[in-house]
Amino acid sequence: MQFDFNLRSSFLLIFFVHTLVYSGLFFYRYKKKEQRSSLWMGFFLLLAALYISPWMLGFSGWYGHQPYRNILFYVPFQHLFLIGPVIFFYVATLFNPHFRLNGKNWLHFLPAMLYLLFCIVMVVYDQLIVQQYYFLKKEQDPDFDDWYQIAGYISMITYFVASIKYYYNYRKTVEAIISNAAEFLFAWVRNFLFAFLFILSAWFFIAVFGLFYQINYVITWWYFLGFAIICYYIAIAGYSNAVEAKLFFQGSFFNTDQRIYLVDRVIPLSLGYVEADIQEISLQEINNNSEAANPKLALWKEQIEKLLTEEQVYLEPELTLLDIAKRLQTNISNLSLVVNTSFQSNFNDLINRYRVNHFIVLLDNAEHKKQTLLSLAFESGFNSKTTFNRAFKKNTGLSPVEYIKTKVDK
Repeated sequence: MQFDFNLRSSFLLIFFVHTLVYSGLFFYRYKKKEQRSSLWMGFFLLLAALYISPWMLGFSGWYGHQPYRNILFYVPFQHLFLIGPVIFFYVATLFNPHFRLNGKNWLHFLPAMLYLLFCIVMVVYDQLIVQQYYFLKKEQDPDFDDWYQIAGYISMITYFVASIKYYYNYRKTVEAIISNAAEFLFAWVRNFLFAFLFILSAWFFIAVFGLFYQINYVITWWYFLGFAIICYYIAIAGYSNAVEAKLFFQGSFFNTDQRIYLVDRVIPLSLGYVEADIQEISLQEINNNSEAANPKLALWKEQIEKLLTEEQVYLEPELTLLDIAKRLQTNISNLSLVVNTSFQSNFNDLINRYRVNHFIVLLDNAEHKKQTLLSLAFESGFNSKTTFNRAFKKNTGLSPVEYIKTKVDK
């Protein structure tokens, strides 16, 4: 088999092999744990490995020798119409483990299937019928035709924006209904999207640079090396930061209404999940902030304040807006309207404000001299050190230690 080992081909080969290994690990995790997000990440890493293959194999001498040249010409290695949908469905399955492809979702793969059909037509006509280059008269790899690269880039941008919007809606919904929202926001998803944004930015920079300066395949190799490094980071970080959803967020590319499901108890089975006491909340219901639709804002605000000040419900670490709605025998839209307009806040920030104030009262009573700050934070309703520190800094402008030095033990 033809493969010239040199600096450029060998570097890409290292990342190619490692990316394939991680792809296999994600597929194995999917098989063992039925974690659908692992399936999509496995596909993404497989596509990433194929993406760098033409440059890796090109520098190893494949373009200069047959039949390897025809393999590079006729086998589609860069599946640009697949990368975008795979990324979107990876994000979707992270927040909704029950997500399955159905109905309109299959339309996302139509451009990729049409391109594969086009590649099949090319190889059949050129190699089996006329037995010469017809579609490839210019003897250039069709994966790098301008129309395909530009259309593929637009596709990736579209699905990247959709993924950002999906994550934003998820984050907005969580902060609107859950008091310990930080535990549900998953920093890895944000980091993954930032990493992919870096890839898109690098492609755009190369394309714009090529409009003014001549770029050869040696210079472009650096882009593929950067792509390989970023995907290797995604593989390692994604495998070590497996997201276990504690609630299910249901949305789609075509539907503007997203729904979130709070599951009090989930029993995993070999064929799926059995849920008990599933609480369904619509994002449209949360965003229904028409003041005219509810003239009793002051009354609802008074009742919420009573729950917070007299019953101190904020001390419950996993308090949700739905819990408040049940106690007041009303619906999510009413309470969301009150929190957003009367309290000028989202539910997460409102509850954390009361928790911080409770913590400050404990400090004023010199409880920090008897217990650790973390135990006082837990006593105030927080259930993680990170969330407590972030909320305290946001509400006071100081860290807990700084606050004690300047406000308490001065």
